[in-house]
Amino acid sequence: MSNFDRPIRVLIIDDSALFRRFLAQGIKSDPEFELVGTAANAEQARQFIGIRRPDVISLDIEMPQMDGLTFLKEEISKDPIPTVIVSSQTSNGARATIEALQAGAVDVLPKPRMVAGQDIMGITTQIRVSLKAARHAHLQNTEGFANRPSAPTRMTSINPRANARWMFAIGASTGGVQALGTLLAQLPKDAPPTVVVQHMPEGFTNAFARRLNDMCEVEVREAQHGDMLRQGLVLLAPGGENHMVVRPTPTGMCVVLNPGEPVCYSRPSVDVLFASVANYAAPNVSAAILTGMGRDGATSLGMIRRVGGRTFAQDEASSVVFGMPAAAWQSGAAEGLVPLHHMAGTLMSSIGVAPPPLPEENIFSKPLRKGN
Repeated sequence: MSNFDRPIRVLIIDDSALFRRFLAQGIKSDPEFELVGTAANAEQARQFIGIRRPDVISLDIEMPQMDGLTFLKEEISKDPIPTVIVSSQTSNGARATIEALQAGAVDVLPKPRMVAGQDIMGITTQIRVSLKAARHAHLQNTEGFANRPSAPTRMTSINPRANARWMFAIGASTGGVQALGTLLAQLPKDAPPTVVVQHMPEGFTNAFARRLNDMCEVEVREAQHGDMLRQGLVLLAPGGENHMVVRPTPTGMCVVLNPGEPVCYSRPSVDVLFASVANYAAPNVSAAILTGMGRDGATSLGMIRRVGGRTFAQDEASSVVFGMPAAAWQSGAAEGLVPLHHMAGTLMSSIGVAPPPLPEENIFSKPLRKGN
């Protein structure tokens, strides 16, 4: 029996006995999982890993003695195991969680509120979905900030004036923290206005934006309703109850935050952002789908391609999870697959350049491509 034919072996690491019991019940109620143990601290976790090596780990950040971030860096990095951070949304927790994602954790989820009488399976659904996706993560291909050269090779602008008339739109999910860190760090300070959706819970996107801003030539910040797009600025959609879209104004393009139901199980959704980009910014736009689970963004990336924008997807070898990029490529929405380290250069070189002609057949209604 292969590893993927048997139940997923899970280790829960959290200093809260109540949360350990809560998540353990959800894991044990799902036949796709096998709970190998629960650990209250790093020392107990080491013992479980040494005796009953798990396939995936649920890890808390804020723990006594050795915190989750230190454990990830000092223990898990030596012999990587896909790890999902389940963390509180405190300021310190958010900063440490972003650093953990940069160091190789696969995903982050907010710690659910546990109330007597709640449906445990329902409350733990998102955690279980993330753990299932993490099992398939390509950890050897994770290109996080910790492995990034201290002085990344940045693109130079061939025609800075053209940048102001163009736009970049980027969508990412699982593994996107590392991918965006690599891509945005390579952009020049006069890059086109850029809008980004990274699937991340409320309370974490602001810390992520600040971290990116510290390491990039471009300015990066969490978007606020009404922010104007401008050259050299990257706006990251805030996690929470709103979708982010772009809208024209008499003085330029701005972002609007609208409440709405999840789209492709996501809020904010890449598809919602890309649809507005196709309507109001194309064809002067280059859009990219990066690593992530599911197919968010594929449909609206196709819209951007149909109206003359440039469209790309991260290739499988450099993706932590080749779900969203695969959906974009197989549907014909992406004109090409691009390795992560080449994505910034590909976007910059596409500015002002007409896309290749579409195939004669209707690529958006034909059966999915097989393979790459």
